[in-house]
Amino acid sequence: MENEPTESKKNPIQVSERIFSTIECLAQNGAMGLQELSSKLNLNKSTVHRILNSLIIMDYVRQDTESSKYNLSFKICSLSNQILAHNNMIDIARPYIKELSAASGETVHLVQIDGNHAIYIDKVEASKNSVRMISMVGKSIPLYCSGVGKALLADMPNEKIESIWKHSSIRQLTKYTVTKYVDFIKLIEETRKTGYAMDNEENELGVRCIAVSIKGYNGKSTHAISISAPKDRMNDNRILELKELILNTKKQIENELQIF
Repeated sequence: MENEPTESKKNPIQVSERIFSTIECLAQNGAMGLQELSSKLNLNKSTVHRILNSLIIMDYVRQDTESSKYNLSFKICSLSNQILAHNNMIDIARPYIKELSAASGETVHLVQIDGNHAIYIDKVEASKNSVRMISMVGKSIPLYCSGVGKALLADMPNEKIESIWKHSSIRQLTKYTVTKYVDFIKLIEETRKTGYAMDNEENELGVRCIAVSIKGYNGKSTHAISISAPKDRMNDNRILELKELILNTKKQIENELQIF
């Protein structure tokens, strides 16, 4: 465990880092006891206890009276909802992705790029034949193993793509995940030719996605949309049908964005 610094020597950046590390640890693991949290964070129990007490006072953390374990409150969710409420792209794209979901009968996602990841900012579930997917609003997905990620990367110069690849944690998430850059850049070139990107079970087994980027008024692609479905409903012929739908939706959204 780390030695506890004196009050006069505390680094404000270190204090903030510890607070957010505690929040992230609870978000990833759920309810945890003091000892467990202390071990996970590699901090003294007294330090973690003070952090938890501060978060309790601010209503970000609650302690169960029976188990004595700590967990995040829903205040975190409230903050994320407020962020999303101020995202103009959601309001603009929502009618179009609802229409796309209805026309395709499948789940449609809207994402926003965030460094080496894309964040789900909106989702319209399939009205029928729905299969529960691991995606959820607020969750991030790496760019290298997703359809939306490849769609966004395809609009960037190769130097930028290579930099993002090198700064990503490349992992074999499924047996289909592409983990060699030489193979990945071929997929990017294919995306540039066709105008859409694919996720062939690279992030989640049994799920295929078709995705396109959305260029904003400044010509930069910071958002993307995708249609996701179980692989048995997403054969190559079906992909060709969905291609027309999603490319048309891309055009509609981008045309509206030119107004703003």
